[in-house]
Amino acid sequence: MTLDRSEGLAEAARALAAGEVTSRALVERTLARIEATQGSLNAFRIVRAEAALAEADAADRELASEGAPRPLLGVPVAVKDDMDVAGEPTAFGCCGEFPPVTEDGEAVRRLRAAGAVIIGKTNTCEFGQWPFTEGPAFGATRNPWSTEHTPGGSSGGSAAAVAAGLVPAALGSDGAGSVRIPAAWTHLVGIKPQRGRISTWPRGESFQGITVNGTLARTVADAALLLDAASGNHAQDPHRPPALDVSRAVGRDPGRLRIALSLKPPFTAVPARLLPEVRTRVVELAERLAALGHRVEEADPPYGQIGLTFVPRATAGIAERVGEAPFPALLDRRTRDAARLGRLLAGAPLRAARRAETALHRRIGDFFTSYDVVLAPTTAAPPPRIGALLELSGFATDRAMIAACPYAWPWNVLGWPGVNVPAGFTPDGLPVGAQLLGPADSEPLLVQVAAQLEADLRWAEKWPSPPVTARSAAA
Repeated sequence: MTLDRSEGLAEAARALAAGEVTSRALVERTLARIEATQGSLNAFRIVRAEAALAEADAADRELASEGAPRPLLGVPVAVKDDMDVAGEPTAFGCCGEFPPVTEDGEAVRRLRAAGAVIIGKTNTCEFGQWPFTEGPAFGATRNPWSTEHTPGGSSGGSAAAVAAGLVPAALGSDGAGSVRIPAAWTHLVGIKPQRGRISTWPRGESFQGITVNGTLARTVADAALLLDAASGNHAQDPHRPPALDVSRAVGRDPGRLRIALSLKPPFTAVPARLLPEVRTRVVELAERLAALGHRVEEADPPYGQIGLTFVPRATAGIAERVGEAPFPALLDRRTRDAARLGRLLAGAPLRAARRAETALHRRIGDFFTSYDVVLAPTTAAPPPRIGALLELSGFATDRAMIAACPYAWPWNVLGWPGVNVPAGFTPDGLPVGAQLLGPADSEPLLVQVAAQLEADLRWAEKWPSPPVTARSAAA
């Protein structure tokens, strides 16, 4: 038996444990798919061909021995190039030659402990700042649904790889929607978990705590399985939420819930408008939830001036990264400008922003005494074309970014879970998504609702057409 691209993470793990396929066969097939599409999709910054095959052979030996296999033993997965993989550089979207790191980051270590084969590191924009995955360091990563469009960012390489069926699932990171936005724009499930659920070590906090690691997959079950495998903490992590078994929630009846449909963008300094082609799809999703028995009504969380707490944390985080960069002269001018602002805000404004989180938890937490879940658009617009934001000035980039993606970032300030689910397609055939948002430690509930929608809408059955490969383009 060989698995085709429609087989997901859980099915690959099952087939391996049953002896129906070998890890080497899966890895060889994955490497062939990556090679065939790298010229068209450009999802990967690093492909670990030799190392992955060696890991696959070791997994096959373990699978042949007696004993219960580890949950992902022999399954190839990808990770974003902001995560440390021993023996590989971590360039995080930047130009220059970076030295290999000596140790796995905690999330990668846990994936290895679960038996996963790390097939490679996926492309991301410079320091993960933008909702597109392009730059001079690696070129443009393209959307499998339309290669003229971005898959989003900053976890765009992971999203493109999963959406095209190159890997069954991948890790990304989310600091202002960077898992949820590309999931929305590539027809995937994207889980941004509770802060600390998946460790960001060797950084106890990434970007002053707004960035967390999350998962991208075609199905809720696969996204939850990867989440459980990667979850856990380093001994020095400052955020250590209670352990959860999120996979057990998949398929459980969530009961009749009170769901707030929130269509109004949180306050931003520049205009943001929900485009009709996205609004229609999100409202249709709300109608499906009502048909499933939930009480759905329009209501908006009391965000207030939450944006004032986001900017100091985000820009101070960029300033920290720029201060560590080995080749600062090669950084994008917008990165250098953001770092200058971050250095200005890194004192009293940053301390005030961090202190404000407690009040925000209390105020927005009160909203969840009336509602169980918030349903909101993940983005206000469908994915833009490749290059549309690449050469803009810093201010113009911010305006375009906020106009397209005003909905995701408040949950990064709060540190609470959110799940993107596919909401359908625009009339032009571009994917869009919606977020299920909850309070602290609500991943199981959000996954229950997401799985209920998935069973009703069967979104995993829809695939993009095979992308033009480097070989066929040259033919």
